[in-house]
Amino acid sequence: MEFRDLKQQYQLHKVQIDAAIQSVLDNVEFINGSQVERLEEKLAEYVGVKHCITCANGTDALQLALMAWNIGKGDAVFVPDFTFFSSGEVVPLVGATPVFVDIDKNTYNISPQSLENVIQYVIEKTDLTPKVIVAVDLFGQPADYVQIRQIADKYGVLILEDGAQGFGGKIGGKKACSFGDISTTSFFPAKPLGCYGDGGAVFTNNDEWAGLLRSYKVHGKGADKYDNVRIGMNSRLDTLQAAVLLEKLKFFDDEIEKCNWVAAEYTKFLAEILKVPVIKADFYSSWAQYTVCFRNDMERGHAINILKEMGIPTAVYYRKPMHMQGAFNGYVFEELDYSVTEKICGSCLSLPMHPYLSVDDLKKVIDIFRKI
Repeated sequence: MEFRDLKQQYQLHKVQIDAAIQSVLDNVEFINGSQVERLEEKLAEYVGVKHCITCANGTDALQLALMAWNIGKGDAVFVPDFTFFSSGEVVPLVGATPVFVDIDKNTYNISPQSLENVIQYVIEKTDLTPKVIVAVDLFGQPADYVQIRQIADKYGVLILEDGAQGFGGKIGGKKACSFGDISTTSFFPAKPLGCYGDGGAVFTNNDEWAGLLRSYKVHGKGADKYDNVRIGMNSRLDTLQAAVLLEKLKFFDDEIEKCNWVAAEYTKFLAEILKVPVIKADFYSSWAQYTVCFRNDMERGHAINILKEMGIPTAVYYRKPMHMQGAFNGYVFEELDYSVTEKICGSCLSLPMHPYLSVDDLKKVIDIFRKI
């Protein structure tokens, strides 16, 4: 059984994907090939925004957004305490200060109530200036952008949507990566829309920011790549990856629909014995992960061992809160509360989740959990 079955996905679409890759090889368009521009157009249309700027990976996408906004020393950037390291890593990279925020116990996304409390704390107790909220669409479900936008407008801060795990998710009819002032995603292979290497993208409706993003991602270029008007970085999406993504985008929505069926089956049979994910009304998840919670780490460890013996892969996202990461030792405010994150880190477990999970494999996982 695969945790995320990329092998079967490739076999089912091998002819089309191989042909797309071969086209790049035949035309020798390895950098900035026509597929890159075409992908940017398709992704912008899919998300429903004006601009899509592809880049080398999801981490670069986040950093490019902060660079376009000129975020730096003395600026506070609010980051969920329960997320992958890169969501906060990019903040010190541009010289700003990450301030971590507790999460909602049901959705695992940033807690709007905690967010406002932390912003007020920064204003009253520090000399930092609140500038950006990094809202992560964790495990596939978009964050609560209705409340986050109200808070952002109240305090005059920008929203950076980290949609690396949420691409394909929706609130109502509006898709993930359209909720931030700038939004980003990752095409890491295990993400909902993954390529065969690294890749990322940035989305915005703002023409000025889009121009800056296109400049920063190619060494701060001006009129051309040999006219450098600002300090930038080297972050281009490989043409081969763009070709793969163009093919995978064609069956992407169908995969998400199947993942939602898998998630519904998990929930139907596990809700009475475990804490299962909660999808808010009018929200639609792309199910990057299906994550349950036990009562404690001992119960979780017991389950992991039994599942491993039965050949069922699992993963823990994430064992350590951001505020406990050694790299952030200089950025922790001891007075702030992270109790929900700490509890979730000590009890969560992600199960196999992909559109090719067979009925028999799904039943096997459910049956073992019920026995445990």
